[in-house]
Amino acid sequence: MAPLLPRMHLFEIDDQPWFPPWLRSKVQAALTIAWTTHIPFLQARSPAQTVANILSDTLGQAVFDHVFIDFCAGGGGPTPSIERHLNATLPPSSQKNEKEGVQFVLTDLHPHVPDWKKAAAESAHLSYVADPVDAANAPADLVGQYKDKGKKVFRLFHLAFHHFDDPLARAILKNTVETSDGFGIFELQNRTLLGLLPPILFGIGILLLAPYYALCVWHAPWTLVFTYLIPVLPFVLVADGIVSALRTRTPEEVAHLLRTCGAEGGPAETEKWELKSGNETFMWPIGRVNWIIATRKR
Repeated sequence: MAPLLPRMHLFEIDDQPWFPPWLRSKVQAALTIAWTTHIPFLQARSPAQTVANILSDTLGQAVFDHVFIDFCAGGGGPTPSIERHLNATLPPSSQKNEKEGVQFVLTDLHPHVPDWKKAAAESAHLSYVADPVDAANAPADLVGQYKDKGKKVFRLFHLAFHHFDDPLARAILKNTVETSDGFGIFELQNRTLLGLLPPILFGIGILLLAPYYALCVWHAPWTLVFTYLIPVLPFVLVADGIVSALRTRTPEEVAHLLRTCGAEGGPAETEKWELKSGNETFMWPIGRVNWIIATRKR
């Protein structure tokens, strides 16, 4: 069923080159908090843990056949948390099939090496690429090094795929079909009237929790100035969240882009891909992970 709201590819403030990097870092940190926070009694689990469960349930035992590469990792986002949850929750009977666990890789067109280095130091199953990586033209050696080891490459897009306009989205899917074996698109919003509510509630949460994170976690008291005195941070998070909802594609729209991406081999090649989708609630009634997973058919 088509959503009531048409897709509008509006701009997000955080994407603009004129937006100060030191403010952008806090916007991205706040989004990471949204992905990784689990509030007892209010949330069944964090969104990141929800994604880990979706990957495990959808791929099953084949999860061990893949290396998961986050092509839009930003400051790290949910991927380090997804890696921890996925490897921690796999049953012992499965772990013996792959002693190294499931591997995850952080990449981005604009690498955040200090953040990634810190995250990778906490897990043997997490690594990163320090050089810029274009999702529409993935380096052959990045994909090849894992395929040479007999692994399948699975691309991750967390709160990312809606940023791409149709030509760029098709270019990324074309490169994915030609070089990879699967991809997952995970969003915390959708293009419905109800989907506009979570960004607003998130803004309220920022106002309530900013003192704790600014003083105790980030040790950046100046953040409070741009939260309360000059409320740039809550405004950007709410405004960009609403625009993200309006930009988010339905599974049918992604399927159309996949079929028309122009991959080598034409329609016969894209028809080899199976697309599944759904949504999983992590906080009733509106906290949902909306997901699309596509894999090459065996």
